[in-house]
Amino acid sequence: MLGFDRRAASYTWTAVLVLLLLAFVYQVRATLFIFVLALMFAYLLSPLVNLLDRLLPSSKTRTPALAMAYILVVAAAVFAGIQLGSVAVAQAKDLNTRLPAMIGGLKTPSPDASPTINRLKAQIVDRIGGSFAEHSSDIVSEVASAGVKFVTVASGLIYVVLIPILAFFFLKDAGAIRQHIIDMVPDAPRRALLDDVMADIHLLLAHYMRALFALALAAFTAYSIFFTILGLPYVVLLAAIGGMLEFVPIAGPLSATVIISVVALVAKANMIAVLIFLALYRVFQDYILSPHLMGRGVELHPLLILFGVFAGAEVAGIAGTFLSVPILALVRILYLRIRKARLSVPAI
Repeated sequence: MLGFDRRAASYTWTAVLVLLLLAFVYQVRATLFIFVLALMFAYLLSPLVNLLDRLLPSSKTRTPALAMAYILVVAAAVFAGIQLGSVAVAQAKDLNTRLPAMIGGLKTPSPDASPTINRLKAQIVDRIGGSFAEHSSDIVSEVASAGVKFVTVASGLIYVVLIPILAFFFLKDAGAIRQHIIDMVPDAPRRALLDDVMADIHLLLAHYMRALFALALAAFTAYSIFFTILGLPYVVLLAAIGGMLEFVPIAGPLSATVIISVVALVAKANMIAVLIFLALYRVFQDYILSPHLMGRGVELHPLLILFGVFAGAEVAGIAGTFLSVPILALVRILYLRIRKARLSVPAI
């Protein structure tokens, strides 16, 4: 005789709700990405806000510290944009103009090389030139006009204006938001589990975003110093590209290495020195600096990171690539916490 199984029905409805939630998240992924960026930006500002909150006279709210932190950050961003952004844009335009002639100059046969080497070099240059010329105009033009588009296009205004506003509310009401989420769970053991999970996520995001910012700043500084010493052209542009691409796991540093190598090649710089520096700095960054800055928050196997980067790019493009590592780390935290909670329950 057929009967109604409440447990099976409960599991079925739970699965349906989870699938509907995932479908909803996918549909509003662009809006969620803006909120995620605001949350990440809030974690970057949090140390400065906490410091100013301790230095300022006692207040019932963090609003004065938040206001001062935003004034300092906006002033620093404007200063950096004037001092570095304008130089990077000018160098990008100049590179876009001179790139065809620089690539053509590489075809000149070297008197010290054999005809076979010169012929091989010409074929490589033709291949690089054809591929690079097909996309360079769009890439470099976008880089050159990025600063203008960022503040003039409507979509850019959303990022410029909305993200800091959302981050302000995240910083101002973080405690209340956290408490409201915990209060949604009535069961005491599950509330304790949720509290622990949220504490782990807080530490993870704090370490991850501050480490990314530090890695990007370190890359920009190292590239600027070495390329200046080497006499490589377009120092600010290349250093800015290398620093910004540090925010994209694996694919970002790899792309920066390719771009810098191609520019160094067409500029007839000391390619051996450039390649040795890029290799040594990548080893230093990946095996010394990054583990030290990331701490114990992100402990993922390289194969899992590669899978997350490629899967994230396939699902959501650059946004998916950027968020792949923190999402995998969040999944790992949830798995470990739930597993620990289940193992701590005594068997009946």
